[in-house]
Amino acid sequence: MNIQFKKGVLELCILVILDKKDCYGYELVQTVSRHIAISEGSVYPLLRRLTKEEYFTTYLQESTEGPPRKYYSLTAKGKTYLKQLIEEWNEFSTGVNQIIKAGVNDE
Repeated sequence: MNIQFKKGVLELCILVILDKKDCYGYELVQTVSRHIAISEGSVYPLLRRLTKEEYFTTYLQESTEGPPRKYYSLTAKGKTYLKQLIEEWNEFSTGVNQIIKAGVNDE
């Protein structure tokens, strides 16, 4: 898949996942990777930026499998931002699909 497509939707995917439940970084990577091939290194800078922009808060939780894990939790500001992104995505994808449908010859 085109790397620019992935970069463009990764933020939206992360926000959608965190809207359902709090997750730690590697868990987010695994969840997204089930649907889109991504590298672990592409997620952590995004998590740092979105935390800095106050769309997430973080907290540590003990793990039976090693050191405590940093969990990410969507804030009210993050939920508002997610709704905005979903609206923009729906509008964008509808437009792209219309262009593709009009441009493809069904011979």
